[in-house]
Amino acid sequence: MIKTIMKIEGMMCGMCEAHVSDAIRKGFSTAKKVSASRSKGEASFLTEEAVDSDLLKKIIDSTGYTCLSVESAPFEKKGLFSRK
Repeated sequence: MIKTIMKIEGMMCGMCEAHVSDAIRKGFSTAKKVSASRSKGEASFLTEEAVDSDLLKKIIDSTGYTCLSVESAPFEKKGLFSRK
């Protein structure tokens, strides 16, 4: 799994968070655990494959918010039963 985190400017309320999350889900149908936080100024989600950061920026920018940066990194679920 790949975790993608974006810094987003312009989210002011819960509806803004929902709008950004919906845009991500529409743009990337394989996105899971999509979340957006106006207080942190970021959104994140998981996918099986890395996403095109330029396309992601276009999707967010088209909603009226500004995508400042995109970072992707491998994600491993951590829990009680994870093994190393």
